[in-house]
Amino acid sequence: MITVHTLGPAGTNCEKAAHLWLKENGHSGEVKLYETLEDAAKNMAHTANNDVLLGCIVYPHLHHLVFKNLSYLKLIDCFVMDTHNMVLASKNAAKNKIRTVGSHPAPQDLIHQVPGINKQLSITLFNSNSEAARQCAADVVDACISTDISATRCGLAILADFGPVPMGFSIHAKIA
Repeated sequence: MITVHTLGPAGTNCEKAAHLWLKENGHSGEVKLYETLEDAAKNMAHTANNDVLLGCIVYPHLHHLVFKNLSYLKLIDCFVMDTHNMVLASKNAAKNKIRTVGSHPAPQDLIHQVPGINKQLSITLFNSNSEAARQCAADVVDACISTDISATRCGLAILADFGPVPMGFSIHAKIA
């Protein structure tokens, strides 16, 4: 049984990729979600030797995650998977009334592709797409860039759908 440690909360593209990697490689196992990939890597220092870390190639500072953990983690696999549809979602704001947008750092530039969006908006960064949706639902921000699945789970209205994005994911195993 393998545990894949990756970015949460539920609904992240990393969670989707972790389940796909288990299935495609014929492994039975579970997916454990963390607030950050850095937290996942730290936790893996104290887990079973067959556990793996799944990262996303556009994760901010993935290079630090790799090089700071060379003493016990090594890159063993990479693959490409379509993400969930990336969306702009809001609890109740119209596109032209949005002043604040929550996003994970990686997809934040999608906001500039939305016609009619306020060009003077501010972007608040969160640890994951799912967290951005949760914060939008809690009225911390007017709208969010997130996944369709997270937006729906949080009861948000989808204002723009950017579709899936072909994305790279990395698998890091413990050094025996």
